Amino acid sequence: MKPIRACAFAAVLLGGCALQSPASRSGDAGAVPGAWSATREAKAGVDHRWIRTIGGAPLSSLVEEAQRANPSLKASAARVEQAAALAKIAGADRFPSLGAGGQAGRQKQNFIGLPGGGGSATNNNFGVSLQAAWEVDLWGKVRAGAEAALADAEAQVQADRALRSSLAAQVGKAWLAVAEANEQVALAERAVKSREESSTLVRERFERAIAEDGGSAAQVRLSETELATAKSDLERRRGDLERGLRQLELLLGRYPSGQVTAAARLPKLPPPPPAGLPSELLLRRPDLLAAERRLAAAGRRADQAAKARYPSISLTGSLGTTTDQLDKILSSSAGVWSLGGSLTQPIFQGGRIQGGIEQADAAEREAVAELQRVVLDAFGEVEQSLVTEIYLRRQEAEIARAVELSKDAAARAGEEFRNGTGGVLTYLAAQNREIEAAASLVTVRRLLLDNRVNLHLALGGDVVLRAP
Repeated sequence: MKPIRACAFAAVLLGGCALQSPASRSGDAGAVPGAWSATREAKAGVDHRWIRTIGGAPLSSLVEEAQRANPSLKASAARVEQAAALAKIAGADRFPSLGAGGQAGRQKQNFIGLPGGGGSATNNNFGVSLQAAWEVDLWGKVRAGAEAALADAEAQVQADRALRSSLAAQVGKAWLAVAEANEQVALAERAVKSREESSTLVRERFERAIAEDGGSAAQVRLSETELATAKSDLERRRGDLERGLRQLELLLGRYPSGQVTAAARLPKLPPPPPAGLPSELLLRRPDLLAAERRLAAAGRRADQAAKARYPSISLTGSLGTTTDQLDKILSSSAGVWSLGGSLTQPIFQGGRIQGGIEQADAAEREAVAELQRVVLDAFGEVEQSLVTEIYLRRQEAEIARAVELSKDAAARAGEEFRNGTGGVLTYLAAQNREIEAAASLVTVRRLLLDNRVNLHLALGGDVVLRAP
């Protein structure tokens, strides 16, 4: 995919022949804060290998597969080629056009009323010629349109970059979701086993009919209810796993068969990446660069619309031969040529030119506002990811503490129940707390990893899967 896009864009630059990309309009993005409010970290350098940092080689190989086979990326690559071709077409208007032509004719003329009864004459005429035409771009109107098309092509390249990063993030999150589902299935299987053991203990006490130890039919039914609920939760977790596998396969461009290999457990959260300065975001985030290029294109089209008021100058010329014998069409000494020029000054267009100027000016104002919106959203995404990690880490620490406490409580409750000093409700409730805390810890760990993916995406890191 990359070589195709690179070749397409190289064709634009070659076809442009001295065309210059419009100057950057990033200054129209508005005020840029000097530092992030969520953290004072301002070190340069973004982790461009964040896929490997998070998921290692297994996740990198899946992202590579998605980049080769995902239909959305294939469509994006085609859009890049289309934009390059349009820029090449727009740039061609700056140069003369040259064409070759041929003509052939046969004419018969009858002479009536002449002495001798009249007669007729037949004439043949054959010719070949080269024609040239050129609109002199004296005011830069055609150049402005060509540079606008070049900026559009640059914007499409950046949009393709954004889509590639977005797809990598989607694959990463789907992979993490499958890893979480695997852990949740394992926890649910442990919960079923634990419920089976508690149900057996309760039934044994009931069968011994030791009333003073709390044995009763209600307790048996309660333990069996908890067991059935645990089995139901296990099936729900297995369903989540199957759906996650199929969603991952769709992103990879595979048929959703549920056969993809994914991580059995969630990876550890890597150290946080350097956030850099907010101003650096304008230079590396592809959606911001795309919005800026669209603004630059709109500005050049506004110039083009304004220059439509100026006169247009066109030159034409042709050179060829003419003969009455077809076999001498290329060797005939009867040459013909012509030169011509024209100057056209628009006088009355029914408001068409003024309407075009107003439309182009409005489009430029829209592009300015859109750039400002995209920049503001980008800053917000970084800030949200930075602050979300702070509170998710705190939440993880508290849930981890809850897991340890619930394990201890469940162990003590089980021991007391076996010794006949504890009640069944306390025993079952302690098991519930342990199961819920363990499941919550897995979920918050996955949320932390998801948020880290969001942070890398918000910071505009490229997707580099292999070492240079």
